[in-house]
Amino acid sequence: MWLERRETWSGHSEDARGAGDVDYARVIHSASFRRLQGKTQILNLGDSDFYRTRLTHSLEVAQIAGGLARQLEQSFPAHPATAHLPDCSMIHAVGCSHDLGHPPFGHGGEVALNYCMREAGGFEGNGQSLRILSRLESFSQNSGANLTRRSLLGLLKYPVSYTQARNSALRPKLSDGPDTLKLIDTEASTPPKCYLDSELDVVDWVLSPLSPEDRTAFCAMGPVEAGKHRKALHKSFDCSIMDLADDIAYGVHDLEDAIALTLLTREDFVAHVSADQIGDFLDMLKGKYPDQFGNDVYGQMLDGLFGGRDTRKRFISRFVNYLITAVEYTEVPEFSEPLLRYRASLPAARRPVLKALKDLVFKVVIKSPNVQQLEFKGQQMVVSVFEALCSDPERLLPRDHQERYAETKGDLRVICDYVASMTDAALLKTYERLFAPRMGSVFDRL
Repeated sequence: MWLERRETWSGHSEDARGAGDVDYARVIHSASFRRLQGKTQILNLGDSDFYRTRLTHSLEVAQIAGGLARQLEQSFPAHPATAHLPDCSMIHAVGCSHDLGHPPFGHGGEVALNYCMREAGGFEGNGQSLRILSRLESFSQNSGANLTRRSLLGLLKYPVSYTQARNSALRPKLSDGPDTLKLIDTEASTPPKCYLDSELDVVDWVLSPLSPEDRTAFCAMGPVEAGKHRKALHKSFDCSIMDLADDIAYGVHDLEDAIALTLLTREDFVAHVSADQIGDFLDMLKGKYPDQFGNDVYGQMLDGLFGGRDTRKRFISRFVNYLITAVEYTEVPEFSEPLLRYRASLPAARRPVLKALKDLVFKVVIKSPNVQQLEFKGQQMVVSVFEALCSDPERLLPRDHQERYAETKGDLRVICDYVASMTDAALLKTYERLFAPRMGSVFDRL
């Protein structure tokens, strides 16, 4: 049942691939996956062939997720959860698809589209990923990429709808700030973590094998907190593997880029990550490489991270290995379905190390003026393009989207899908064609 697809499909008799292989192929051959090469991971890095985009980030998440699954298999061969591990292709499909729905210009673009869709169901990047694979891709007539139920369950990071998770007191709106600029109130316009209400039928199908008790528990939310949206409490087994892989890639590989770009200095690291916070990692280095480290393991680690490219890569690899090899199972006994009952997680001693690295990247890089200014600019361009297209869709939308817009009788979700799919460069070029007097030509290709 978990390998069923929404639309009946069977491969050729000579096709040796399994269900996971087909799902993986459909993800990496999708237009949405290719577009990730033009979407930012930390910030717009131009045409560099070294620094990460969302495409290379997604490939790394998939690789790390595969490593986590195989590590669990090796470390716990007799554990009942091991029999339910996804095969390599299945977890790679989930890892590669987890960021498909992220719009241009990162979080700024997500907030902008949620504001634009404030009266039409909102927008959230994870929910858009599910929408793309279950409805918008072109591998089937009406079911998008028509992936297996298990792959879509692995992608369902937050099994609560937009309407359920939204705090009604946090309605997207403009800022109360300057009168001459229409600025979005980012805090009020940040969407809940959810799936979109438009995909309720897909989620119903994905969760249909569950017992009523399991489904109710799986879709439970945390309590209402003032000034915050409600949060989902659970995720599936495969999703927990992908999510941990995403955290490792974010905390470790984005750290590598930040150092290489000199966005993060040795002094920043020392100021935000103490030796005590990553003491378990330092103990591992001392124990595993006794001939390489003296009394100041922390200082030697910093020398490596902020030295040459080779030494930096060596310590980045050690961080990744330290985290992957420690993965273990946790069990949520309230669930009877194995794909909900078991999760992948880090031991308590290693969680603070990953958290320290993630917090470092967030505070020093993501929240830096350099990145925030680009997000701000991108946010304004996303809103301008969206509103321009809405003003006269029959004139300004591409022809294939005009047809969808007409078929749906003017559903703004069609315009949202189009803008969300754009790469950073395509959004910028569209903005210039629409608003820059000396930019744009009929011969430009978006």
